[in-house]
Amino acid sequence: MTKGQAEAKISEAISKFEIEFMGRGPKQIKTLIIQDLIIIRLQGFLSQSEHKLAESSQGVELIKKMRTTLFESGRCYLETLIRKVVDINIISVHSDVSTKTGEKIIVITLEDNLEKRF
Repeated sequence: MTKGQAEAKISEAISKFEIEFMGRGPKQIKTLIIQDLIIIRLQGFLSQSEHKLAESSQGVELIKKMRTTLFESGRCYLETLIRKVVDINIISVHSDVSTKTGEKIIVITLEDNLEKRF
């Protein structure tokens, strides 16, 4: 498997996770493998109602809290999907949502340098 193929498979796994756990998939996913990091950028992540809710500071807090709670509840499943692709233990998973741009960033830290395997 090439680096590009691995990045594409990770994007597919993230899309599956987003649809199953978050209720809908993003419009676009870009995955980058950089040494022992996997960086995933999801665009078109927020629903129309979430965009409307994000117009107030209280709405922003609600969206972030809800999205974080949902993400954390499915973290084990997400890690399982990613491990099937990369076959390396995952050390940590970080995620944040931008209510301004409707993007989400996920950063996964691996136990070993994945990039060296390609």
